[in-house]
Amino acid sequence: MIHTVGLVLHPQRDSRAAMSTIGAWVRGHQATLLGLPEEVARTDGATPVPAEKLAEQSDLVVSLGGDGTMLRSMRLACGGRAPVLGVNLGRLGFLAEIDVPQLPEALSAIDDKRFTVEARSAVRSRFRDHEVLAFNEVALVRRPGGPMAAIELFVEGHPFIHYVADALIVATPTGSTAYSFSAGGPIVSPRAQGLVVTPVAPHSAYNRALVLSEGEKVTLRVLAASGDLEVEADGSVTGRLSPGDTVEVAAVPGAAKVVRLGHTTFYQRAQRKLRLTGSTEVDRSW
Repeated sequence: MIHTVGLVLHPQRDSRAAMSTIGAWVRGHQATLLGLPEEVARTDGATPVPAEKLAEQSDLVVSLGGDGTMLRSMRLACGGRAPVLGVNLGRLGFLAEIDVPQLPEALSAIDDKRFTVEARSAVRSRFRDHEVLAFNEVALVRRPGGPMAAIELFVEGHPFIHYVADALIVATPTGSTAYSFSAGGPIVSPRAQGLVVTPVAPHSAYNRALVLSEGEKVTLRVLAASGDLEVEADGSVTGRLSPGDTVEVAAVPGAAKVVRLGHTTFYQRAQRKLRLTGSTEVDRSW
């Protein structure tokens, strides 16, 4: 049963229509609505709770926004019991499950237990005194105007590949359709487990993506020939590296759960978001 709903809002997009539906549902079910302290003023009477307590105290987390809001919601829900329902506001969202007009039907389906829960893996990186969790990717990126990123990749403690590139991306299956895809990486089903390593604008002899299993220990070492690098997690800068620094990278299976209602499949969303529809059409002249 859903007794407590936690909300995560996009910082700018108009969520009033969605909030009206959610507020009416919460009142009709005598449920509790929770929100982040900096966002409750934009909700329909939500009680503020600290970010680290939102998923812990919720039965369901509702993300109102786009893909960035969904990623933030998944990070907040990481390790908790509450699944995340993504509601897209505005532009086409890839990670969100429904659009605002579908929200009443979705809440009814959740009431009737007509939904499934899909586990999503994350990628954890450790470097210097930092530990960073991401649901799309961790990227080592050269600083603007600086030398290329020169990185050695170790698998299970053994050196395997040197990459020289503008950046090196370590993506989850979820993130395979984001930065990694734009750099030429493969599309990976979210049901798969593991990591995808993709170079951006590679200058090295080996310029292909690498798919690793979830249990393999991966270490990235910044080589002496490299410039200083920035570490980005889901698009946000979280630290800097210098030659000689190492980053330990590991997959975190089942780090968060998302609600699936069966409206669209992953492949249908991929077709729309990545504009792949035309690739399925064959010229009649063939």
